[in-house]
Amino acid sequence: MAFGINREELQHWKLQVRNGQIAFLTHYWIDERFPECDTVTKVGCGDIEKLKTWGRSHGLEDHWIDYKDKYPHYDLFGEYQRKILFKEAVWEQIKRFNI
Repeated sequence: MAFGINREELQHWKLQVRNGQIAFLTHYWIDERFPECDTVTKVGCGDIEKLKTWGRSHGLEDHWIDYKDKYPHYDLFGEYQRKILFKEAVWEQIKRFNI
């Protein structure tokens, strides 16, 4: 379950992904498999090779890419999320979601 974002933010992220940009979208998230995490960041890009290259530069595996819903993305949470958001200087999302 996702919450904490609005439709405009989601549509903007989708547009960036379709345009082949590396796009970040953080939202609150509840998943009983990961009780210690309350946010997730989706890092997407419609250019699969660009997304894979970006992911490898952060130590992510190609097979971690989620291809569902026509918006390929990595789901980042926990330590990966924190480290990558800081490295990429995604300050607004870091501050907004207290990461």
